[in-house]
Amino acid sequence: MASPGADFSALTPDRVLDAVEVGGLRCTGRCLPLRAFENRVYEVELDDDRRLVVKFYRPGRWSRETILDEHAFLADLEEAELPVVAPMDLGTGATLSEIDGILYAAFPKVRGRTLDEADDERLRRIGRLIGRMHAVGASRDAPHRPRLTVERYIHESLDVLLKGGVMQSAIASRYGDVARRTADAAAPRLAAARTQRIHGDLHWGNALWGADGPILVDFDDMLVGPPVQDLWLLARGDAEDARKAREQLIEGYELFREFDRATLALCEPLRAMRIIYMSAWIARRWDDQSFRAAFPTFNTDTYWASEYEALYNIYESL
Repeated sequence: MASPGADFSALTPDRVLDAVEVGGLRCTGRCLPLRAFENRVYEVELDDDRRLVVKFYRPGRWSRETILDEHAFLADLEEAELPVVAPMDLGTGATLSEIDGILYAAFPKVRGRTLDEADDERLRRIGRLIGRMHAVGASRDAPHRPRLTVERYIHESLDVLLKGGVMQSAIASRYGDVARRTADAAAPRLAAARTQRIHGDLHWGNALWGADGPILVDFDDMLVGPPVQDLWLLARGDAEDARKAREQLIEGYELFREFDRATLALCEPLRAMRIIYMSAWIARRWDDQSFRAAFPTFNTDTYWASEYEALYNIYESL
C-alpha cells in the first residue's frame, strides 16, 4: 500500500520527470497531464522521441500486491502476443515503482481511436480478442485482485450511499430496497458462474482501434469474475440490438474459447451492480473537485430518480 498520508499534491511536473528518469532514461521535459479520475496520468516524452504514459495510482486504493497482479496478467497477455499495453521496466528491474509514497508504472504510448459502437465485423473481431484474453486469464489466479460479488458491488456500495447522505430520505428507502432485492436475485447466479481473471471494465473507451485492429488498454479495474462481464459492457441493455451485438461478440469469442451462454442471464444483474457501484465510486470521491465538476448533478433529486428508475426496471426484468 502507498505510504499513509500520501496524496497527489506532491506530483509536480519535476517529480513526474524524476519518476521516469529513476533508472537512467532521459526526458525532454515535455510532460502533459491526461484526463483521468481515479489516478493521475501523464504523457512524457523521452529524448529518443518515445512517448510514455505514466500512471500514478491513487494512494490507499490498491496494495502493491494488487497492482502486481494486474501487471502479471498484462505480462501473460503480452507473452501470448495479444495486443495489450503492458507496463515497462524503467531500468529498476521492476514494473512498479514508488515516489513520495505514491506507486506508479509507465506504459508505452499507443495510437488508436475509440468507438461508441461497432458493426458486426468489428464486434466479431473484438470478440475473438476477448476469447484469447480469457483463455490466457484462466491459466492462473490473481489472488490479490477484487472478486466480482454482490457484497462488494451492492452491499458495500449501498452502505456508502446510504450513510453518505447523498440521497434524499424519500428515495433512499426505495433505492435501498430495490438494490437489496437485486442482490438477492443476482447472488445465486453469480455463485454458479465460473470465475477467472478478466479485464473487468471493458467498455468501448478501453478498446482502442489501431491500424491492425483492437488494442485492449487500462486494466486498472481488473477483476476475478465471470467472463460475461467483459462482453455486456460492449453491448449494454436488454434490447434486441444489444442481444444481437452480444451474439456477434460470442461468435468471434468461440473461435478461440467456448462461452457459457447460460451466463448471459447475468448481463442485466451485472448492469444493475455496476450502476450502484459507480454511484458509490463517485460518492467516495465527492471531496475531489474534479469529480464535482465531472458529475454536477450527482447530489440532485433528478440524478437519483433516474438511477432508481434504471435499477427498478432491471429488477422487474429479472
